[in-house]
Amino acid sequence: MTKIRRALISVSDKSGLLPFVQQLSAAGVEMISTGGTARAIREAGFEVIELSDYTGFPEMLDGRVKTLHPKVHGGLLYLRDNPEHCDTVKEHAINPIDLVVVNLYPFEATIAKPDVTLEEAIENIDIGGPSMLRSAAKNHQSVTVVVDPADYQQVGEAIAQDGATSLALRRSLAARVYAHTAAYDAAIANHLQQAFDQLSEDEGAASATPGRVLIHAAKAQELRYGENPHQQAALYGDFNRFFEQLHGKALSYNNILDLTAAQSLIGEFEGHAATLAILKHTNPCGVGQGDNLLEAWDKAFATDKQAPFGGIIACNAPLDGPCAQAIAGIFSEVIVAPSFTDEAMEILGKKKNLRLIKANQAQIQQGWQVRAVGAGSYLAQSFDQKMIDASQVKVVTDRSPSASEWEALLFGWRVVKHVKSNAIVYAGSQQTLGVGAGQMSRVDASRIAVWKAGEAGLSLDGSVVCSDAFFPFADGLVAAAEAGATAAIQPGGSVRDDEVIAAANERGLAMVMTGNRHFRH
Repeated sequence: MTKIRRALISVSDKSGLLPFVQQLSAAGVEMISTGGTARAIREAGFEVIELSDYTGFPEMLDGRVKTLHPKVHGGLLYLRDNPEHCDTVKEHAINPIDLVVVNLYPFEATIAKPDVTLEEAIENIDIGGPSMLRSAAKNHQSVTVVVDPADYQQVGEAIAQDGATSLALRRSLAARVYAHTAAYDAAIANHLQQAFDQLSEDEGAASATPGRVLIHAAKAQELRYGENPHQQAALYGDFNRFFEQLHGKALSYNNILDLTAAQSLIGEFEGHAATLAILKHTNPCGVGQGDNLLEAWDKAFATDKQAPFGGIIACNAPLDGPCAQAIAGIFSEVIVAPSFTDEAMEILGKKKNLRLIKANQAQIQQGWQVRAVGAGSYLAQSFDQKMIDASQVKVVTDRSPSASEWEALLFGWRVVKHVKSNAIVYAGSQQTLGVGAGQMSRVDASRIAVWKAGEAGLSLDGSVVCSDAFFPFADGLVAAAEAGATAAIQPGGSVRDDEVIAAANERGLAMVMTGNRHFRH
């Protein structure tokens, strides 16, 4: 077991550093450091050697070059049991460095600033730090490397007890280093790709999908299981930055799928009147809008009074007491809202298992949507953030929609975008009336939506019908007209558009085409 006699320390995050330094000092470890880290160690009363004194070469280029030196990387990389290596380092007066303690420039914290410039981001790309970490990790047979302050205690205790670390610990630490630097590089690559794409757009050049998909996401929490109990699962990434759990038992895999689907839908209504959505298995059961959330709840729940049990509820406004009291009448898994009043928390807090989630921002769809498809392959696409208003659609029938029909069409179009294909939604001006989701035939989706409306006792007379993709035949539109719909919204683009338009005109329907579809598989 090789004793740790010399450590190189250079950290941007100094949390927990001084107690660790105290352990190193007590064990007689010589410490070499740079800049602010050296100053912090010295001011705490410990001896430290400035790196420039150790290498005999000054820092240069505003500190960009300081650790990139043979006395650093030679001391890290040479194989202690290789006679030729030992002769080489002796010839060049290179001493072994047995411990490296480094964390990197805060690149991700820098780019999280809303007004960060490209130049500022680039200045916070660490070069020397990853190089030292990778050198030390590569030679973990002899060198201990620490990238996370959470590991100080374990390493410090090993040094205090044995003066060295075990090979098993060094292997574990080395693996963490490569995971850390990979995530760091991925963050840089993703940010620069987006920044350079934007510059290309500004200069009139076409942007493209990334040449390589880089996912860097630390484990946020272990989950009890996946979609089913026999599947292992965990949550990764920034979920807890967007959502804050205020009450209830831990979220499950399926809860998280439903919760993010619910927030994506309700985010469409940011800045609109009070809106509430109820979802089950990522599909909306009902969406309502009103002067307040209680009114919105009544409309959403009226769409389907069976499916919401065990569902997810999402609101675009702070959840208040009257609405909370109404919601408390059924069993729900999760409620997500921008905030909860004290009265709402008191009412809903009595349900110990109900998860109450605060959404820290309305829009959560960012970057690329990536899906594993097996065979070691992935699909990546930009999120579907396309939305329209009345000025962006084309009226294709003899009759234009009335004011109330326009309101219902635009309301329903925001909802159908979040229904699994084939998707049909019947809607009023502030309320879904029937939802047909995930059918192999668009006519079947329409039939289910009509049946659901009938089960709920809701009339479709004067409703509008919304379709996520074009009607391939006139029969779907005819069925909607027979159910009572007086207006329709759909993307258009079928070779039989003229037949569908003619069928609408024959029945006095107003129909608009958006020019964009919303398939959701």
